[in-house]
Amino acid sequence: MYGMTSAISDALPTDIDIQLTKSLDDALSREKVITTDEDLSQRLEVLSMLNNLAKEWIREVSMERNLPEITAENVGGLVCTFGSYRLGVYHKGADIDAIVIVPRHITRADYFATFYNKLKENPSINNVRAVEEAFVPVIKMIIQGIEIDMLFARLALKEVHEDTDLQQDDLLRNLNPKCVRSLNGCRVTDSILRLVPNRESFKKTLIAIKLWAKRHRVYSNALGYLGGVSWAMLVARVCQLYPNAAPATLIHKFFLIFSKWQWPQPVLLKPSYFMDLGYPVWDPRVNMADRNHVMPIITPVYPQQNSTFNVSHSTLAIIQDEFKTSLDIMGEILTGESSWSKIFQPSKFFTKYRYFLAITVFANCDEELLEWRGLVESRLRFLPTSLEEIECVQRSHLNPDQFVLPYDKSQGRPSSVWFVGLEISKSNGTVVQLDFSSHIRDFCLLVKSRAHAIFKDGMDIQVNHLKRKDLKDYVPDELKKEKAIPNTVGSKIIARLSTEGRHSISELEKESQKSPTSRKRSIEDEIDDNIIKKSLSLNEEMFVLGSVETQRSPSSENKSNNLVNTLLSSPKENHSVSTENETKENINFVKESLLLSDAKHSTIESGNSLTSPVSNKCCADDETDENDQKKLRLLHPTVA
Repeated sequence: MYGMTSAISDALPTDIDIQLTKSLDDALSREKVITTDEDLSQRLEVLSMLNNLAKEWIREVSMERNLPEITAENVGGLVCTFGSYRLGVYHKGADIDAIVIVPRHITRADYFATFYNKLKENPSINNVRAVEEAFVPVIKMIIQGIEIDMLFARLALKEVHEDTDLQQDDLLRNLNPKCVRSLNGCRVTDSILRLVPNRESFKKTLIAIKLWAKRHRVYSNALGYLGGVSWAMLVARVCQLYPNAAPATLIHKFFLIFSKWQWPQPVLLKPSYFMDLGYPVWDPRVNMADRNHVMPIITPVYPQQNSTFNVSHSTLAIIQDEFKTSLDIMGEILTGESSWSKIFQPSKFFTKYRYFLAITVFANCDEELLEWRGLVESRLRFLPTSLEEIECVQRSHLNPDQFVLPYDKSQGRPSSVWFVGLEISKSNGTVVQLDFSSHIRDFCLLVKSRAHAIFKDGMDIQVNHLKRKDLKDYVPDELKKEKAIPNTVGSKIIARLSTEGRHSISELEKESQKSPTSRKRSIEDEIDDNIIKKSLSLNEEMFVLGSVETQRSPSSENKSNNLVNTLLSSPKENHSVSTENETKENINFVKESLLLSDAKHSTIESGNSLTSPVSNKCCADDETDENDQKKLRLLHPTVA
């Protein structure tokens, strides 16, 4: 068993699943997100250069500490990667996350002084900048056009060898908390790879989901959305629930599960565990701040942390809307009405809202702009949250993409601009007058209060209120692109349902007799939906420290409820509730119950069919021949 619960389905891929996955491969190739040998060689060359620089620096500092030359040669040191590169889901243009791991006689002060200078002096390295005061301190740089984020960790060891096992929790003993946070980048990445049943399926699915997240503008940890590690953990959880599924199936199940997930119920890849090392862990029973997290996705290694602590109620709602819309698009893809390119189309933003705020930053040169922009970006998520305190602001939607001002607007100064879309409610049929001045002033003061260390003359920030008609002076190309994108909200199937209406019960009966394969797929999909809905609708307590405390059902409850408790229990509870044979027996019981219920009513139950994005919905194809019986298609057929 992988993860916190048993798998929902162990079904092997069908021929249709394999064909859909092949078409997915073609779509990803066209999007140029598949790694090439040339790109891999370039990255290996860059990492080799960094590794040599780091070891040379460690040797120089060791000599300065009066260590014997032979000892200085053997103290070791590591440069390790994590994130997308370590997971194998990077592509051309993606950055590399790395960490320098050093023995105990090398300090963080050395890293941000002598190693920083060494990087600055290297002609092959550009735009070197240190962010020493960050939650996870980092040195950023660009080598051969590749952005590098390099962290630092100091182990309590005399020597750090190549075979050092970073997964050992004892390595964290007596370390600086900043070093622990830095090391956990590698530890989390390696743990994710060990916790998925099929790495190749996981990687391909993650590549697709990351591309989708960027195109739908929900990819940015700093701005209150999800970062790369959070998307990786969500995909890993789906892989655990469908261990044998093909990537095309996993993408469908991804949107199905997380469009119905009952946040703030946390997502965990394995039971949490406790180590008496003194570091804080995510525990809403103890930490009041953890109770305010709206979308907890918990890292699988000690000390367990929420990787999405920046997510707000507003950004969660935006992410959920994208999940539901994309689930509908997946219905079109699975029924052959659309191709994979539709789900990778950019979501609409500039044509979606009527009112906007433009947050623009200026600097005297590109290097200063990088520092200034990074600082503003780290605080930008607070502005939409502040704006939503205004009663008439229904939604404040921050676009994570950065844009460059046209020359006539920037007057030739280096600049970057973000946009916030505003959904304003009306009062008595008229738009109310809004005053954003106090919120904007507070935001600018917050940014400048943090800028004392890097602020230079020429650095400036402006916030302007715009209407949609004003955007042509800021982002004319983006407006043209969005207007060319067809509407992706709602599938063709739903559009036909609204005009043609549903089939009668007799038509459903005829179709079930005529197409047993489709009937079987609909029943299997309903079983999946039934398990997920029941699992997520129980009144659960928080997942904390490896236990999932579900409410005990009374003895009079039927076997299907016992199955749900089994699926939601931790491994220890799972063993006490029922054995593996009992679980299989319960699954068969649920399937038989659904089949009997379906036969009895001669139609799919419609309890939540109008609101549930995964309910089985039927419609008629546009047929010109009246003698041909209209065919039925399922909105979301099972492909597992």
